[in-house]
Amino acid sequence: MLLAVDIGNSEIKFGLFDQDTLTSKFSIPTNRDTTADELKTAVGDRLRFAIDVAIVCSVVPEVEAAMRALLHEVSNTEPIFVDNSFDFGLKINYEPLDSLGTDRLVAAFAAVEKYGAPCIVCSLGTATTIDVVSANREFLGGVIAPGMEAMAEALHLKASRLPNVEIREPESLIGSSTVESIRSGVHYGYAAMVDGLIAKLKSGTAAARVVATGGNATEITFRAITEVIVDPNLVLDGLRILESR
Repeated sequence: MLLAVDIGNSEIKFGLFDQDTLTSKFSIPTNRDTTADELKTAVGDRLRFAIDVAIVCSVVPEVEAAMRALLHEVSNTEPIFVDNSFDFGLKINYEPLDSLGTDRLVAAFAAVEKYGAPCIVCSLGTATTIDVVSANREFLGGVIAPGMEAMAEALHLKASRLPNVEIREPESLIGSSTVESIRSGVHYGYAAMVDGLIAKLKSGTAAARVVATGGNATEITFRAITEVIVDPNLVLDGLRILESR
């Protein structure tokens, strides 16, 4: 059994694979101050299976020592922590390389392996990243923008009379209250931003497939772009494929 772990800013995602099949997955909130014992409590008995290898992608360095200790305990093996020195089968055009989030590289690698190049890879979570891989498998770079929750929180922090609201799809485009107006602005504004960025990137790579992952990928409806592959397991699959190479 292979365990893939994606440590993100908001959630830590776990995926258990039996060869190429994802047999189970779950997530827990990311707590930067967590200990191995606290991680073990949060995970519970969900890692009770015989784990032969564990591979991890992380953008939260503060969690890595605790995660390493936990994985030592549940798998009795040295976990693999992916970094930017791994061979992703891509020519990476990004400077400096160590400033590039490993999750972006794993997602781009997985998108190319699963769907081919060229591709536009959208990770829609705490932050929004949209990256481009050319037909020659060159990682060209991309765009970083706020996620929906960050947009809503920024409104609350910068405008004292605006509440911090739970973000969900509004009942209509025109909000009839402050809360509904914020929901509409964030939800539809975010969708328009993502659509617009993809359209601009796609204008230079018309043949590129568009692949979207992350929590917000299933929350919004892509309006300007008609063909978007939504793959919620893109990074977990990428970790599995990396380990098998």
